[in-house]
Amino acid sequence: MKKGYWVVAYRSVLDESALKEYGKLAIPAIEAGGGKTLIRTSEIHPRESGMNQRLVVMEFETLEKAIATYNSPAYQSALRVLGAGAERDFRIVEGA
Repeated sequence: MKKGYWVVAYRSVLDESALKEYGKLAIPAIEAGGGKTLIRTSEIHPRESGMNQRLVVMEFETLEKAIATYNSPAYQSALRVLGAGAERDFRIVEGA
Protein backbone atom coordinates (compact mmCIF):
# COMPACT_ATOMS: atom_id res chain seq x y z
CA MET A 1 0.00 0.00 0.00
CA LYS A 2 1.30 3.48 -0.90
CA LYS A 3 2.04 6.00 1.85
CA GLY A 4 0.50 9.43 2.18
CA TYR A 5 2.42 12.65 2.71
CA TRP A 6 1.80 16.22 3.75
CA VAL A 7 4.13 18.58 1.89
CA VAL A 8 3.98 22.10 3.28
CA ALA A 9 5.98 25.11 2.09
CA TYR A 10 5.63 28.26 4.17
CA ARG A 11 5.40 31.24 1.84
CA SER A 12 5.49 33.58 4.83
CA VAL A 13 5.14 33.55 8.59
CA LEU A 14 3.28 36.59 9.85
CA ASP A 15 2.99 35.57 13.51
CA GLU A 16 5.74 33.39 15.02
CA SER A 17 3.86 33.05 18.32
CA ALA A 18 0.75 31.71 16.54
CA LEU A 19 2.99 29.26 14.66
CA LYS A 20 4.50 28.02 17.94
CA GLU A 21 1.06 27.58 19.51
CA TYR A 22 -0.11 25.77 16.37
CA GLY A 23 2.87 23.40 16.68
CA LYS A 24 1.97 22.54 20.28
CA LEU A 25 -1.42 21.31 19.09
CA ALA A 26 -0.55 20.08 15.60
CA ILE A 27 2.26 17.67 16.49
CA PRO A 28 0.16 15.58 18.93
CA ALA A 29 -2.75 15.60 16.46
CA ILE A 30 -0.48 14.41 13.65
CA GLU A 31 1.13 11.74 15.81
CA ALA A 32 -2.33 10.53 16.91
CA GLY A 33 -3.12 10.05 13.20
CA GLY A 34 0.03 7.98 12.73
CA GLY A 35 2.01 10.82 11.15
CA LYS A 36 5.78 10.97 11.33
CA THR A 37 7.95 14.02 10.66
CA LEU A 38 10.42 13.44 7.82
CA ILE A 39 11.47 17.05 7.20
CA ARG A 40 10.99 20.24 9.20
CA THR A 41 13.55 22.88 8.27
CA SER A 42 14.26 26.41 7.19
CA GLU A 43 17.67 25.34 5.87
CA ILE A 44 16.80 25.34 2.17
CA HIS A 45 19.15 25.30 -0.83
CA PRO A 46 16.81 26.05 -3.75
CA ARG A 47 17.65 25.12 -7.32
CA GLU A 48 16.00 25.78 -10.67
CA SER A 49 12.64 27.45 -9.86
CA GLY A 50 12.75 26.49 -6.16
CA MET A 51 12.03 29.00 -3.45
CA ASN A 52 13.73 29.54 -0.11
CA GLN A 53 10.74 28.61 2.09
CA ARG A 54 10.45 26.76 5.38
CA LEU A 55 9.49 23.19 4.48
CA VAL A 56 7.70 20.39 6.34
CA VAL A 57 7.09 16.83 5.10
CA MET A 58 5.00 14.42 7.17
CA GLU A 59 4.58 10.73 6.34
CA PHE A 60 1.48 8.61 6.98
CA GLU A 61 0.84 4.91 6.51
CA THR A 62 -1.71 5.64 3.75
CA LEU A 63 -3.14 8.56 1.80
CA GLU A 64 -6.45 7.98 3.57
CA LYS A 65 -4.81 8.40 6.98
CA ALA A 66 -3.11 11.59 5.83
CA ILE A 67 -6.46 13.03 4.73
CA ALA A 68 -8.28 11.81 7.85
CA THR A 69 -5.66 13.38 10.11
CA TYR A 70 -5.96 16.73 8.33
CA ASN A 71 -9.75 16.58 8.76
CA SER A 72 -9.57 15.43 12.40
CA PRO A 73 -11.04 17.68 15.10
CA ALA A 74 -7.64 17.84 16.85
CA TYR A 75 -5.80 19.08 13.75
CA GLN A 76 -8.59 21.47 12.81
CA SER A 77 -8.24 22.99 16.30
CA ALA A 78 -4.54 23.51 15.62
CA LEU A 79 -5.38 25.25 12.32
CA ARG A 80 -7.76 27.61 14.11
CA VAL A 81 -4.92 28.59 16.46
CA LEU A 82 -2.62 29.24 13.49
CA GLY A 83 -5.30 31.37 11.84
CA ALA A 84 -3.70 33.91 9.52
CA GLY A 85 -0.30 33.52 11.21
CA ALA A 86 1.24 31.87 8.15
CA GLU A 87 0.63 31.60 4.43
CA ARG A 88 1.30 28.03 3.33
CA ASP A 89 1.28 25.88 0.20
CA PHE A 90 -0.18 22.70 1.76
CA ARG A 91 -0.53 19.52 -0.31
CA ILE A 92 -1.59 16.00 0.61
CA VAL A 93 -0.12 13.51 -1.83
CA GLU A 94 0.23 9.77 -2.36
CA GLY A 95 3.72 8.27 -2.46
CA ALA A 96 5.14 6.36 -5.40
